[in-house]
Amino acid sequence: MDVSIAEIEPKNRALSSEVLEPDRGPDVDPSREVSRKRQSLSDLFTIFASGFALISDGYQNNLMTTINVLFKKEYPKEYTSAVSTRVSNALLVGEIIGQVVIGLTCDYLGRKTAIIFTTAMIVIGGILATASHGVTINGMFWMMTVARTGGEYPASSTSASESANDLTLKHRGPAFIMVTNFPLSFGGPFAVSIFLIVLMACHESHYSTVWRVCFGIGCIWPLSVFYFRIRMLNSTLYRRGAIKNHVPYLLVLRYYWKALIGTCGTWFLYDFVTFPNGVFSGTIISEVVKTGSIRETGEWQLLLGAIALPGVFLGAILCDRVGRKNIMMIGFSGYLIFGLIIGCSYNQITKIIPLFIVFYGLMSSCGNFGPGNMLGLLSSEAYATGVRGTCYGLSAAIGKAGAAIGIEAFQPIAKHLGKRWTFIIAAICRIAGILVTYFFVPDLSGEDLKLRDERFRAYLVEHGWDEAMGEDDLKANADDGVVNANTTQTKTGLSQ
Repeated sequence: MDVSIAEIEPKNRALSSEVLEPDRGPDVDPSREVSRKRQSLSDLFTIFASGFALISDGYQNNLMTTINVLFKKEYPKEYTSAVSTRVSNALLVGEIIGQVVIGLTCDYLGRKTAIIFTTAMIVIGGILATASHGVTINGMFWMMTVARTGGEYPASSTSASESANDLTLKHRGPAFIMVTNFPLSFGGPFAVSIFLIVLMACHESHYSTVWRVCFGIGCIWPLSVFYFRIRMLNSTLYRRGAIKNHVPYLLVLRYYWKALIGTCGTWFLYDFVTFPNGVFSGTIISEVVKTGSIRETGEWQLLLGAIALPGVFLGAILCDRVGRKNIMMIGFSGYLIFGLIIGCSYNQITKIIPLFIVFYGLMSSCGNFGPGNMLGLLSSEAYATGVRGTCYGLSAAIGKAGAAIGIEAFQPIAKHLGKRWTFIIAAICRIAGILVTYFFVPDLSGEDLKLRDERFRAYLVEHGWDEAMGEDDLKANADDGVVNANTTQTKTGLSQ
């Protein structure tokens, strides 16, 4: 008997609006069941804690942009461009490790376990970076710090997306952006503000004290939400759809190959350009500022970071109305336009510092509006709950690999061709981003993530995989909707 999509979706949406009542098996302890009120409260705190913790991610990433300028002043002979690149790559290696490892941990051990581990890592790494001295290679300490911040991507983003799905389905997209990319972007001007305050408190000297205090302050944000993270629950979606054993990775690749090319490819192309421009923006501005003052460079960086923020808000407002995929292509196009304007008129525009900063900020704002907002959102929505952390972490890690390659590529470009060509080449790379988005990124709406889980589960069952899914209290609900989803797939094809 055929079942139409229209008949299926109202039933599924009704189920997703509340915490599922578990079908108790003989081995399920009733005390392990979760009340609707407690789950909703946990979802709310999970969303806000994710946003607050990701501020530390943005803080750590953007702090190095300013610290790069300071190190060139403090260690003019030792901190060469090669050492600067090495330190930046240490940051990226740490992020890649964190994203892959914590992405797998999210799926195998649960969102809560991954989040607690990644919170502990930032505190330990921050303490080590603050206390580093002697012959210790500082880059290794920072690598450990950012291994945590890399892990924050899949840990916070997947848990925030799933919690928002249960708590505020109609506004999941904007809510997700405001607790993920906004804190990450806000971390830029926030880090510069802290840096300037500490720098002025040290009377623009005692540089070692400045960067140590700044790294130490970075430990405060994750510690402030640690209690709430210990008390959080895994999301209803995870407890219903987790795959903790015998993950069918070949079937995952067969089902999601196109989406993976889309999210991994666009993230690679975005970070390939954005990360080098971000890391070395302080150096670029310091060369444009004639006085060479660290404080003045920091003040211009603060303005640059502030101008980049409106793109986040605009993207959040329009993501449901215009569509995630369209927003991403518009953002790439805007970056292309402003990048070409800056690059082609570099020698003239850098003579007017405010104008240069405004155009530089608008270019960054376009990045935030499009791929900056949408990459995380699409990566958290495109994949089923059982493999969401892994696929999200892989996509983000490929992006950071692109960032590492970009840093290595743009340094010699700037040295041999000049700074203007870094902007021109960066802009041209955005054309590739538009093409990959158009051909490979799935055109997603704000549908209930539970429906995507059901279609994925039906695909696995259809291809002979029928292992246990979910955690104890909702394991019995893992097959809900599979028959309907299978019918839907037969009628519409494999919708990714």
